[in-house]
Amino acid sequence: MKKKMKLQGRNKGDNKDKDDDQKNFERIKISKHLKENKEILDPNLGINESFDIVCRDMKFANKNFALYFVNGFADSNIMTEILKELAKLAREELVPNTLKQIFETYLSHIQVEKILTINKAKEAILSGQLVMFIDLEQEALVIDVRKYPSRSPEEPDTERVVRGSRDGFTETLLFNTALTRRRIRDERLRMEILHVGDRSKTDICIAYLKDVADPGLVKLIKQKIEQINIDGLPMGEKTLEEFLVGKSWSPFPLVRYTERPDVASAHLLEGHVIIYVDTSPSVIITPTTYFHHLQHAEEYRQTPIIGTYLRWMRFIGIISSIFLLPLWLIYVLEPDLLPKTFDFIGPKKTSEIPIFYQFIIGELGLDVMRMAAIHTPSPLATAMGLIAAVLIGEIAIEVGWFVPEVILYLSVAVLGMYATPSYELGLANKIARMFLLFATYFFKIPGFVFGVTILLILLTSTRSLNTPYLWPFIPFNFHAFMAILLRKPVPFMNKRPSIVHPQNQERQ
Repeated sequence: MKKKMKLQGRNKGDNKDKDDDQKNFERIKISKHLKENKEILDPNLGINESFDIVCRDMKFANKNFALYFVNGFADSNIMTEILKELAKLAREELVPNTLKQIFETYLSHIQVEKILTINKAKEAILSGQLVMFIDLEQEALVIDVRKYPSRSPEEPDTERVVRGSRDGFTETLLFNTALTRRRIRDERLRMEILHVGDRSKTDICIAYLKDVADPGLVKLIKQKIEQINIDGLPMGEKTLEEFLVGKSWSPFPLVRYTERPDVASAHLLEGHVIIYVDTSPSVIITPTTYFHHLQHAEEYRQTPIIGTYLRWMRFIGIISSIFLLPLWLIYVLEPDLLPKTFDFIGPKKTSEIPIFYQFIIGELGLDVMRMAAIHTPSPLATAMGLIAAVLIGEIAIEVGWFVPEVILYLSVAVLGMYATPSYELGLANKIARMFLLFATYFFKIPGFVFGVTILLILLTSTRSLNTPYLWPFIPFNFHAFMAILLRKPVPFMNKRPSIVHPQNQERQ
């Protein structure tokens, strides 16, 4: 026990020493002598150990230079042009004040800045920028020559529309912010950059309209992000979400994701705050309620009456995905409750396996098939569909594993789940459906009522960044609730949602 305590104490001491070393490293100023800077940076960056981090020693106008960059991020064409310009210079053109002369006169590049510390230089190098050290200068130049590997903006698979824009966010932060700027050309649109992760140094952008968004909300999000202490964000926006909304075992999503720039821009204009995470094609919309996850861009690409119809069809599908199976199970367990006029809903056949277990087997089987479909290569997707439909569905009924009604109602519930615009909410509704199935099977009608009550209490007590999750139903807001039930014409939507506490409520 004493040994263990000593080891723990030693580990804590080691961690403290490392933190102190890091703080000291952050305070190290750039030295006048190029050799001293290289002695600090080279071992720290792994020069001559990592093949992709390069230090190029060069001489221009009889002055010694050291150029640090990451091979793969730096655009060789831009770097070549910069070096050509420097190679033409004579000594008298750079002396005195070499760095000042290069910065103000001879460096033909747009994004250039001066830095004073070694830590800033290290962060700039690892983020893909070119850092230029000059002998006898106590500052270094950071030149943005990055050219990230990226794909072209494409329509996201999970948010397709029949009519509308076909561009979508990519894994490159700069592209994503540009797609938003293209739609909101307002000088009051703010995009603030933060860095998270001791090792990953992931770029995170917080976007909001300065004169619209709630300053308290912006401050709260910044504080939560700045308090994150983790080595990296390899899973991008999902890891960040768990730090933003706190610890919760609730299956319901507390933020909304979108890969569509038009959807993100619409929420910015309403007063929401958008969070971009580098390397992630999805952005986070905050704050959101349960009903935000039920909206889809297609509703606003059609006339108001068609949009309302589509919205109601989606509502019916989502309600069916949660309540259809538990309600039908009640009538199977308590057939006397079913009026004779509805005898046709079945089941007309019997099976050795109870209906409840048929539902559970069906639910688990569908999840396995869904995961198999995700991992199946595209050329084999048709074969996968045939296996699921013919071999599993029809033969399972013929051998007596399932009655036909189970397959029918389970299919309707799954269609309702896939009709949910938010993939995360669809999965959460599936968990709620299975919870109600268990409660109904074991306790029948009281179990169903108890299960629905528990779900309502859970949703009512849930808050996302201090926002009631069931607003505008609980607490009730008539005008906002009607805006959910009906797709209003845009000229009538002259007020921003009060749930985001906008500074400027007028939209028109």
